[in-house]
Formats: sequence, structure tokens, C-alpha cells
Amino acid sequence: MEIILKEDIKGLGYKNDTVDVKPGYGRNYLIPQGFAIIASVSNRKMIAENIRQAAHKAEKLRQDAQDLANSIGEVVLEIKTKAGESGKIFGAITALQVSDALAVKGFEVDRKRISFEGQVKNVGEYKVSLDLHKEVQHDVTINVVAE
Repeated sequence: MEIILKEDIKGLGYKNDTVDVKPGYGRNYLIPQGFAIIASVSNRKMIAENIRQAAHKAEKLRQDAQDLANSIGEVVLEIKTKAGESGKIFGAITALQVSDALAVKGFEVDRKRISFEGQVKNVGEYKVSLDLHKEVQHDVTINVVAE
């Protein structure tokens, strides 16, 4: 089933993308929740017109995301957490903690746009990916230290 996404969905696509999904997923979840519409000829024309009109606005958003990535640069975030003697932390580092650490440095990044390669469950340095825009991704190093 072909659908047009009305907003960004992690792992599926970005707003205004036409994607193939299983019919049940589209019919029972994406369309009723307002995340997508069926990719009919009239809907494709409507989306194409909306894209054409929003091109200038989209370029500004991309430029703002690129400016944010440039200002973040090679910053290293230090996150303090409780850990055992072996270096294993209690729980795991979450996107919310990384978002809060970025906010302390003066950068506002939504926690939903932060992803890890694996779970952070030990003391040490890790790479975290920030999905600032569909064309702008930025990696940040976090340093997990024991309190």
C-alpha cells in the first residue's frame, strides 16, 4: 500500500515522502492517527503543490539545522550517573539525559531526535547521533562518568 506521510516517522520516512507499507499498518494505524494519507493521484498533486509553496520555508529550516550543527561542533557532553565499582551504571543513559546536557550547554534539541547506536550501560565515551533535519545529521560525543 502506498501512502504519503504527513509528518516525520522514525524508521519509515519524512514528511511528504511516499512510502510502501503493509496494508494493515497503513489502514489501522497510520491513516487513523493522522500520520499519513493514501497516495491517490489527487493527493499526490496536492502534496506536490504544498511542497512547491513550502520550498523557501524548508530551505530556511535546513539552514537553521545546519547552523545548529555547526554551533554544536565537536562538543563533548559529560553525563554523571551512579555506577558500580566495575563501571556498570545503574539503568542506562537516555535521550532525555542527553537532551538535558545539551540544554545546559545552550543547545535545544528535542529528545525524539537523539539516537544511540546501542544502549549506554557502562562508564566511558559514546557517539550519539542528532537528527536535526532530514538532510542534517550530527554526531556528538558523550562521556559517561560515575558520580
